Amino acid sequence: MTDAPAIPASFDNFPWFTDEDLLAGIKSSVPLFDGTVPAQGVILDDVCTAIQKLLEGRGVHVRVSHALSVSGVGGRPMQLFSAEGDQLNVAGIQFSDELASSDRMIRDRVTDLLGKPFSRSAIEIFELEQVRPVYLLHGYLQVRFGLPTMRLAGPPQGSLPNKLMVQAPIEPGAAYTWSGVTWKGNYSIRPEGLDDFVKLKTGDLADGMKIEAAWQGVRDLYSGRGFLDVKLDATPAFDDAAKRVTYAVSIDEGPQYHMGSLVLTGLSMDGEKRIRSAWTIMPGAVFDKNLYDAFVDTGIQKAFAGSPFRYDKIGRFLQENPKDSKVDVLLDFQ
Repeated sequence: MTDAPAIPASFDNFPWFTDEDLLAGIKSSVPLFDGTVPAQGVILDDVCTAIQKLLEGRGVHVRVSHALSVSGVGGRPMQLFSAEGDQLNVAGIQFSDELASSDRMIRDRVTDLLGKPFSRSAIEIFELEQVRPVYLLHGYLQVRFGLPTMRLAGPPQGSLPNKLMVQAPIEPGAAYTWSGVTWKGNYSIRPEGLDDFVKLKTGDLADGMKIEAAWQGVRDLYSGRGFLDVKLDATPAFDDAAKRVTYAVSIDEGPQYHMGSLVLTGLSMDGEKRIRSAWTIMPGAVFDKNLYDAFVDTGIQKAFAGSPFRYDKIGRFLQENPKDSKVDVLLDFQ
C-alpha cells in the first residue's frame, strides 16, 4: 500500500455488518487493503468511501470518518473507523463469564452503556476501566477481553431491527496466588523499603489492584526523594501449574533533582508574598514532588485564605534541568 508503517484497521460502530463482511467489502473496492492501513494518506479516505457504499446498500445513511486511536492495556495504535448518523442503541450486554455477569459493581455501571448508541470503543473502555479491575481484584491477572459482537433483533413486523444486543467475551484465565517480588536497580532505596509497599504475603490471592498500588507507592516514594524520571518495569512470571505469580521489578532511577527557582506569574505583590511564604522546598533541597502536588492541591488555597484574590485556574509546569539536576517550578495564576 505504502512505505509508511502499517497499523491495524478497527471498526467502531457498524453493527449492520460482521468484521468479515466489512473486510471483504473494503477489499473489493480497495484492492491494496489487507486489514492494515497507514497512519495517514489517501487510502484512508478510500476505505471510508468503501464502507459508506456498503452501508448505503443496506439503506443506512451515515458519514464514515477515521482517527488514530489506541486499544487495550498496552495502548496499541490503531486506525479507528467510525460512523456518524443513523445509529442503533444498545439494549443489553451479555458477558460470557459469570463473574462479570454477577458482580454488583459491574451491573451498576453497565447501565451507563444501555440506551446509548453502540460503540465498540466505548465498550472496550468500559471493560478496561470497570470490568478489568474486578478481575484483577480476584487474582485473574491474565484476563483477556474478546472483540464485542452484536446481535440485531426487533419486532416480527419490523422492516429493520431496532434493538442491539452485545456479546462481550471474556477469558478470565487462572486465579493466581502471590509468590513474591525481586528488585533490581534500586541503588538509592534498600529492598526492605520497597517491600513495605507490597501488602501481600506468600500464598495470598494475587490481588492485582494491590499489586498496582504497590508499584505506584514505589513511584511516589522515589518522586518524594527527587527522582522525577523514575521508571518501573514489573515483569510477572506465571507458574500455571501451581497458579502462582512472582514479579521481577527493574527500576531505572534517573537523576535526583534538587529545587531550582520558583517562578510565579499573574500575581500581585501581596499574592506573590503569600505563595513564597507558604512554599516549603528551599533552593538546593531535594525536590519532593509529593510536597509539590500537595501544595498545588491544597496549599495554594490555604495561602490565599482571607485574601480577596481569586483565580480561575493555575498553569503548573516542572522544568527539569538534567545538566545540573535541578527543577524549576512554574505557576501561572489566571
